[in-house]
Amino acid sequence: MKESGHISINAENILPIIKRWLYSEKEIFLRELVANASDAITKLHKLALAGEEGATAPETKDSKITIKIDTSSKTLTISDTGLGMTADEIKRYINQVAFSGLQDFIEKYKDKADEHQIIGHFGLGFYSSYMVANTVEIDTLSYQEGSQAAHWTCDGSTSFTLDESHRKDVGTSVILHLADDSKEMLEPEFIRSILHKYCMFIRYPIELVTDKGSSVVNDPIPLWTKSPAELEDKHYLDFFHRLFPMATDPLFWIHLNVDYPFKISGILFFPKLRHELDGLQGEIKLYCNQVYVADNPKELIPEYLTLLKGAIDCPELPLNVARSHLQNDPQVQTISQHIAKKVADRLIGMAKTDREHYEQYWDDIHPFIKFGMMRDHKFSERLADHLMFKTIAGKFLSIPEYLEVMKGPTDGKVIYVSNENTQAGYISMFKNHGLDAVIASSAIDTHFIPFFEHHNSKSFKFQRIDADLSKALIDSSGASNIVDPTDRKTLTEKIESLFLNHLSQQKVKVRVESLKSESIPAILLFDEQTRRYRDMSRFFNETDQKSSSVNDLEHTLMVNQNNPAIKNLVNLAKSFNKDSDIKMIIDHIYDLASLQQGPLSADRLQAFLERSTKILEKYSPSILT
Repeated sequence: MKESGHISINAENILPIIKRWLYSEKEIFLRELVANASDAITKLHKLALAGEEGATAPETKDSKITIKIDTSSKTLTISDTGLGMTADEIKRYINQVAFSGLQDFIEKYKDKADEHQIIGHFGLGFYSSYMVANTVEIDTLSYQEGSQAAHWTCDGSTSFTLDESHRKDVGTSVILHLADDSKEMLEPEFIRSILHKYCMFIRYPIELVTDKGSSVVNDPIPLWTKSPAELEDKHYLDFFHRLFPMATDPLFWIHLNVDYPFKISGILFFPKLRHELDGLQGEIKLYCNQVYVADNPKELIPEYLTLLKGAIDCPELPLNVARSHLQNDPQVQTISQHIAKKVADRLIGMAKTDREHYEQYWDDIHPFIKFGMMRDHKFSERLADHLMFKTIAGKFLSIPEYLEVMKGPTDGKVIYVSNENTQAGYISMFKNHGLDAVIASSAIDTHFIPFFEHHNSKSFKFQRIDADLSKALIDSSGASNIVDPTDRKTLTEKIESLFLNHLSQQKVKVRVESLKSESIPAILLFDEQTRRYRDMSRFFNETDQKSSSVNDLEHTLMVNQNNPAIKNLVNLAKSFNKDSDIKMIIDHIYDLASLQQGPLSADRLQAFLERSTKILEKYSPSILT
């Protein structure tokens, strides 16, 4: 039976390989060969179930894939207990490069086989073995009655030999004679690491055989294939740490298990973020029939979901030849949208039925949710009413809840705090008068607030706590009790005139009010839209940092005429005719108000310190008697 010949390379079939069969890492060969072995076993089981003559599949527990490392002969052997091949099938599926055995199998058994359970295109991925081997052998025996075992050998050229074999067991062994630049493939730990990465969840046991013994290196029944009802938190945590050994425990997870309109399963974990940028370290592993394909495939996983960690298995993915990229296919977008919907449904369910945990996790998950809402209109619509903000009162409120609670005092505006430290004075005033404001101090809020407001513009407007004061903070009775009847001007006019005439900062507007809180002499207010434009310009480096301080932005100094210092200033102006003293105190009040917005510049801070000393020297009572 011994036969020699040349491998037939069909130009029509080889062109796609030349264009697309470009692996970036040669270790992919092992994934391809193991996937082919898995396919061979699956095909045999399906033929046996279909009653195919001669197809007697081994018990599932006896089905396995064996990887044998032989350091003495410098070979790596991948064996399976699958359906094997006849000599004619070798000629058809191996010698004719790029002729896929899958389509032939599906066509013949289309009424009996589920094509989505067959991974490989045998005869195509097989040739990836030449990435590491000089010579490759195939030793195989078909399940078909009366078949003769066959042995095929090729040194990587178009020449091959095909002969009879003495093999007794149904199945196939692929023997790789490793090239000198691939000796690392003889190291057990290196092979083990490749199997862990690409074949960890192959549906049949993978036994790694070395000089020191053998062991099963995979998990044929991954957690996502099981029913959530039979699983406990411990199972999910163990699985998570198997995928991500160095990660901290996740907050919670979503178990996907969809059969219609397409089959998809997996588990997505919400990680605990130590920093907002930690979300960039998310990782979702994509599998096809339990064979690893890629991390964070952008065609299937929405960009904002890559903030999560986990695994998704989608048997219906249209994969290209290299199985490392997804083809452009309408179904991919449909699957992507469905995954996003499932994530949104899980979050909404938690918000409605498990509010305590939803609030507990909010600090960690809100960047993901906000990013997702900005990237996906449907995701935004689903979660709009379940978006939470922590408030200065320590509560967690959605926007509808906040507007209901603050229906009167804020005139339908959502008052927010962007920096709890620099805006502490404003927060104190709000708290003292029983008012609440939401905290939006994360990096993403600078972009999210204008986005969310734009899409809900008819419902509400956002306003930062230092943009204007709520009417609830203003004393409508004024400060008439200290007005001198002989003055031609009202107290308000007198104070406004003093500040406008003596304030060194000429760009500022002055507004005088009687605030209910007497402790604050003055505060700065900034136009909301002007300040937003400045903030966005600074983010995109459109303005010079030196010219973008708060005092260079159009603003208003609100002077509190109920404050004792302001009352004393009025009396001082009556008693002395020293403009320098008045100017010194007014500039000091302005700097005190500016300090509530952040640190002063170096020059202004130095002037502030010198001025403070002069004021202490001039107006502090003598301690010497």
